[in-house]
Amino acid sequence: MEKKVIYYKDELNDEFAGDSIQPKVIDGNWVYVHTSLWKKFTRFFWLRIVFTPIAWSFLKFKYHWKVENKNALKYVKKQAFFMFGNHTHNICDAFIPPIMHSPRNIYLIVNANNVSMPVLGKLTPSLGAIPLPANLAATKNFLKCIETRVNQKCGIIIYPEAHIWPFYTKIRPFPDTSFRYPVQYDTPVLCFTNTYQKRKFSKNPKIVTYIDGPFYPDKNLDKNSRKKDLRDKCYNAMCQRSKNSNLEIIQYIKAEQDENSENLNSAKGV
Repeated sequence: MEKKVIYYKDELNDEFAGDSIQPKVIDGNWVYVHTSLWKKFTRFFWLRIVFTPIAWSFLKFKYHWKVENKNALKYVKKQAFFMFGNHTHNICDAFIPPIMHSPRNIYLIVNANNVSMPVLGKLTPSLGAIPLPANLAATKNFLKCIETRVNQKCGIIIYPEAHIWPFYTKIRPFPDTSFRYPVQYDTPVLCFTNTYQKRKFSKNPKIVTYIDGPFYPDKNLDKNSRKKDLRDKCYNAMCQRSKNSNLEIIQYIKAEQDENSENLNSAKGV
């Protein structure tokens, strides 16, 4: 089978998720934290009764999913933490964090697309989705939500690459912007790297997730330097783990800044 090729121009901003969802505007009316018993029940029902067995079965049977160094999670067992991972699968990136940490309460910071789908979009908040805000009023509520989850000693998952590159086997450079949260709340940081490995009798790869950390904000540094330090520790660990990928399903090639790159993508059906 011929390997699919994708030509990219911008590692920070190119998106290859392949969906056409029209994101809703997350404004000041969006409720980030629900406190009613009904909402607590629906979260338990959708997350534990419905989502968990489906996600676990999908990961295990389709991708023979496995976690390495899960022992690292015991160091953040009784405290809030932030965890950063590579963004390489539109389904597995939603499934892996809650299953990896089960039965702990985990929340994922997501793009508004994830709460904008016709049916699933109504369920993803119950599964822990925290959509990025679109204006100042929503930003205040978003930040209050993060503070609430930290106070509740929850884990918060962030994909700092921001954009999905399906089955990408390297780590894209990402900014230290989102590392301000563990610096602000003085919480530990972990990272995870999903790798794609060959299987003998299947076209589907085996997904092996490697966990690293915890890393802690260095109080000997100023706040900006703490962010960069945490970012670099995660980035370096993820780059090292990504070398365990030994199957390239999609080849990503940096395109020349000319019209030929667009023609190439069109020819490949991208």
